[in-house]
Amino acid sequence: MIRLQTPPVDIRLETRGEVSLGAPDYARAKVLAVVERLDEPVLAVRVKLSQEANHAILKPALAQVVIDLNGCPVRAHVAAATMREAVDLVQERLVARLARIRQHTDPRRHHAIPPAGPGARDGAERRGHRPHHRVRTQEDRQIVRHKTYSLSRQAVWAAVLEMEAMDYDFHLFTEAGAGRDSVVYRDEVTGDLRLACAGPAEPEPERGLTVSTARVPELTPAEAVARIDLTGLPFLFFTDVATGRGNVLYHRHDGHFGLITPAR
Repeated sequence: MIRLQTPPVDIRLETRGEVSLGAPDYARAKVLAVVERLDEPVLAVRVKLSQEANHAILKPALAQVVIDLNGCPVRAHVAAATMREAVDLVQERLVARLARIRQHTDPRRHHAIPPAGPGARDGAERRGHRPHHRVRTQEDRQIVRHKTYSLSRQAVWAAVLEMEAMDYDFHLFTEAGAGRDSVVYRDEVTGDLRLACAGPAEPEPERGLTVSTARVPELTPAEAVARIDLTGLPFLFFTDVATGRGNVLYHRHDGHFGLITPAR
């Protein structure tokens, strides 16, 4: 019997900064070892290796991988002391992301039943290998990136799946049932999944998630900056007083802020 050969995967690799000469080939081999074990078609692979020039940063080596898995993007992003360690870690995290996604999409599971997994440990690993934020004074920090999206209406667990697949710390979406702007995220301390929804009514309980009962604050972007500076939160979900829509203000790795707003 003739066995059909799978076409080779084209890995697009980008480097930034003084990345060591052997790192790109090492990264290709590590990512290829993951891709070749996948049953689903892999349409594209992008790898980005970045070496920070600031030697005072504890983890200056950054590695990011994005796989187009049959039309579904899967992302892993880590920081480490050396580039070789970063590549090893991003391979491990990519494998973990793929396993988590399979748990979410397993047809034997009910859609509202969360997958088993060490959520708290996962949360600790996220914090340990995330790029460090550059330290800036309050006067120097500003909103330097404004992202506007047409938020998709999603079931809560579909939003969780997208957050997990893209290795995000949070995901802003419009909840399909009530049509409210909402955010899912992992608790920094426990690693548990949490849900917060804008609007006066409390969100419905969701099995496997902790639902926030605190009212989402109504703020201007400037007030949101003052609030996040005061609390030290990694991101802030708030309702913009001008639009009535849910926004997320977050810390960027360069020490400034990013703002995500839904398209009107």
